[in-house]
Amino acid sequence: MNSKLSEIIGWYGTVAIVGAYGLSSFNVISSQTFIYQLLNVTGAIGIVVISLRKKTYQPAVLNIIWTVIGLVALIKLFFKF
Repeated sequence: MNSKLSEIIGWYGTVAIVGAYGLSSFNVISSQTFIYQLLNVTGAIGIVVISLRKKTYQPAVLNIIWTVIGLVALIKLFFKF
């Protein structure tokens, strides 16, 4: 993957996670909604991509965990556990 695309994906990740947090904090969306969890999952994946590209493994590991948590939350929302 080229460097410019990695940067764009990484910046998307940052905006998605901060955006989800901001929307939730100001009661625009609930943390129990599909869009909130989707923003967190796709944002975390974006940060994983750029972190691995730059060989910064701490944020990569953090965001892999963040992705797993978000995927579990999405599955719970989708199947109404």
